[in-house]
Amino acid sequence: MTQAKQMTKNQAYTVKIAFIVALGGFLMGFDASVISGVVKFIEPEFNLSKLELGWSVASLTLTATLAMMVAGPLSDKYGRRKILQVAAILYAVSAIGSALAPSFILLVIARMVGGFGVGASLILAPMYIAEIAPPAMRGRMVSFNQLNIVIGISVAFFTNYLILKLGDSDAAWAVNLGFDKWNWRWMLGLELLPAILFYIGLFFVPKSPRWLVMKGQTDQALMIMNQFTDIEDSKKQINDAIRSIHEDKKKEEAKITEFFKPAYRLVLVIGVVVAILQQITGINSVFFYAPMIFEQSGIGTDASFIQAILVGLTNLVFTVLAILFIDRLGRKPLLLGGLAGIAICMGLLAYGFGQATYQLTESSVQDLPQEVGMAQISSMIDVVYMDDVSFKQAIRSTLGEKLATAYESNLITAAIKMNPSLILIGILGFVASFAISIGPVMWVLFSELFPIRIKGAAISFVGFINSLVSYLVQQFFPWQLDNLGSSNTFLIYGLFAAVGVFFVWFVVPETKNKSLEELEDILIKN
Repeated sequence: MTQAKQMTKNQAYTVKIAFIVALGGFLMGFDASVISGVVKFIEPEFNLSKLELGWSVASLTLTATLAMMVAGPLSDKYGRRKILQVAAILYAVSAIGSALAPSFILLVIARMVGGFGVGASLILAPMYIAEIAPPAMRGRMVSFNQLNIVIGISVAFFTNYLILKLGDSDAAWAVNLGFDKWNWRWMLGLELLPAILFYIGLFFVPKSPRWLVMKGQTDQALMIMNQFTDIEDSKKQINDAIRSIHEDKKKEEAKITEFFKPAYRLVLVIGVVVAILQQITGINSVFFYAPMIFEQSGIGTDASFIQAILVGLTNLVFTVLAILFIDRLGRKPLLLGGLAGIAICMGLLAYGFGQATYQLTESSVQDLPQEVGMAQISSMIDVVYMDDVSFKQAIRSTLGEKLATAYESNLITAAIKMNPSLILIGILGFVASFAISIGPVMWVLFSELFPIRIKGAAISFVGFINSLVSYLVQQFFPWQLDNLGSSNTFLIYGLFAAVGVFFVWFVVPETKNKSLEELEDILIKN
């Protein structure tokens, strides 16, 4: 009975510490997605081109990638907890700097500072949790961090909408706080609150037992591990850590060039293609530009922010389902079903936007803002435009770049004839298909495919490829919408997903219920 109570106490402590550390995952998800509500407002305020708008979103990914490369070695030198505290400070500085930025350049710099926090959190939060959790709880606790990332994305969508509504409110306190004129600044600045909570919470988090073993402090490591599990298991884990670190020192470190050898060609191809597929199918276009996409269907600003909340909730629900089913159904069925779903949903989006026509009429322009007068757009009245690209070009040539950018959403709402329900169904179906398949499955595959000798270098390499493609997708998405049109942009994403279905079917093996040694026999050509 006493041992059972002790186990319950240890488990409760493990959950509490994992919850605090997983706030890093929450902040990462929030920081990455909060920009989705901001882009609409900073584009006219700073008079941005489409490539500059893409840079405001994608710049964070560049510094996050750099941080991912250095966070591990820095945490080995200074400790997981200390680097996570630095990440919390970076999140706070980024929130304040972004909210107060007087220029586009300073806004981007502040976002890039936050990117260092994002990269460090992505690497170190799951690493720390894996190092303190008992084996029986490790999978759930590490998944808890991934779940917190998804929750952070959802909360960002929700708080963006809440601030938008407060800006429309007549409440004196909302007016005094400037939610109307400073809406996007509040969206970015709100991150300061969880960043402070994360920083304070980390003072209650003990040092990583494995890190203490690396520094030769085995007695302190054992004492801390006793808080997470029983004494016998603590001794076993600390002894295993000592042995593992001793063996690592004796091993020659694998060079990055080693996994380009012919023996590793198949696993390298699988890793690179899956890393590219996860991003090239457009997931970060949706997460980082959701309100913009929904506005293209003519539903208006408020409705587009509401539908972005649905994107976050769908992502949350289907991520949970993926965690539940990945060991039951296997990796390959989830990948095949998810990529097929992505291809179908992107095809639906391409069809929905492809069927749209745009026509301003005397009655439809009555509700336009006063800044867009009838006299200014008289040449466009009753003209039918067959695609969004030609309609946007007509707006610019008629109103000029600045007015066109500021009131594009209003004009699309007044002119468009299409079924916006198709767009909502397509986007939610796409997010569901991604979240239950290639989103979480990719990282599981990477942990299983690569042999132990090259695993670290190989995962770093394919992770870098994944981040690079993510950056390119974020950077060029606004430009694609403007120059290729919504229909062609989503069609391209769908075609990549369709190619991915064939690749997974013919090339990717099922790794479920296979030992790492069995997989090495199958995949490595000696």
